[in-house]
Amino acid sequence: MDLVNHLRIHARANRLANHRLHAAMALLTRAELHAPRTSFFPSLIATLNHILAVDLYYVGALHGEPDLAVHWERFVPADDLPALAERQRLSDERLIAFCDALDAGGCDRVVAMDRGEGRVQRDRAAHVLAHLAMHQTHHRGQVHTMLAGTAVAPPQLDEFLMPSDAHFRVADMVALGWDEREVFGPALPSAD
Repeated sequence: MDLVNHLRIHARANRLANHRLHAAMALLTRAELHAPRTSFFPSLIATLNHILAVDLYYVGALHGEPDLAVHWERFVPADDLPALAERQRLSDERLIAFCDALDAGGCDRVVAMDRGEGRVQRDRAAHVLAHLAMHQTHHRGQVHTMLAGTAVAPPQLDEFLMPSDAHFRVADMVALGWDEREVFGPALPSAD
């Protein structure tokens, strides 16, 4: 598999994980979303907003948006899950669109990231995408752990990267309008 296809699959894995996580969390009350919890950020909603803010920053950088530091400073956190989930969905779909338009040369394209006060960080697009995937996974793991302290069972989030796990995600693929073959290519022969 080439790097471009790998990044496209990762972008969809991110969307699927957020889809599952938000669907499971829909059963929580506003009070449960905002309740103080032990983690890097003090609540479920604060952690989800951090994921969203960082996604918006990096996806904006990948798309070449100006004034990213200003947008970061002006980020307004969502107060409830439906609003957050919709904003996250839009960001996830922008990430997928970016990766779908990516080619090998685009992986090496330099992405300028405005860090404020005149500082601009520059990294290759593939490195930015790898960093973003790691960040998303890291903080979704914290949300997953915090959910264990609620009545909501933390959902399975890691069944997307391997084509052989297709049977675990049938309903998610239908809900998201995706086709296994379009995402992963032809199935491998069974080892049985």
